[in-house]
Amino acid sequence: MQFPIRAITIDLDDTVWPFAPIGARIEQALDAFLREHSPATAERYPIERMRELRARVYAENAHLAHDVEALRQLTIEHALRDSGGDVGLLDPAYRVFHAERNRIEFYPDSLDALARIASRVPMAALTNGNADIEHIGLSHLFAFKLAAREHGAAKPEASIFHAACTRLGCAHGDVLHVGDHIEMDVAGAARAGLRTCWINREDRRWEHPELAPDLEFDTLTALADWLDTVPTAADDA
Repeated sequence: MQFPIRAITIDLDDTVWPFAPIGARIEQALDAFLREHSPATAERYPIERMRELRARVYAENAHLAHDVEALRQLTIEHALRDSGGDVGLLDPAYRVFHAERNRIEFYPDSLDALARIASRVPMAALTNGNADIEHIGLSHLFAFKLAAREHGAAKPEASIFHAACTRLGCAHGDVLHVGDHIEMDVAGAARAGLRTCWINREDRRWEHPELAPDLEFDTLTALADWLDTVPTAADDA
């Protein structure tokens, strides 16, 4: 399918890099920190129990669903308080989290494809997560990053897509949103009036009762190839 676009918004986790290895390293690094600085907390909340606590904190604080940073901090604080640990360890513990959160192993195609895409159209990162594109070294490729925490609402809410379009100076239908998640990315963006691209790296079946993506690719390279064939903002310059 071909259609003109003027800008792209793109998800990060599981679109530009896999999140599972990051999540595993976060758990291990935080566990090691607690074993050194708060052994009672590490004993009461080993990795599996910390994972269960995190799920419970997320469920009990649905009003913070857009703010994963606050939810992570609440989880660590709860573990420290519940185990009699020093709550003053919250900040250094979170710094451990932040360091691992931004230690990225990209999908093999991502960096070259992102550079190609950015050379064709303005590109914005649109994420429910808290990755720091400046820390990671990607900020030069993006017009901006809009995170759910900053915006106050998370994908698939239409408002976060609309806010990104406004900052890009584009009508909703002139923006292509790219992401891996069927509901958060594709369905959410489609309902908000954007064009959509599903990055399906694992050959999953599309399962949505009402909506389908405009495009489907298994790599960002394939998206960059497609972009080379259609009218874009660069062609208007």
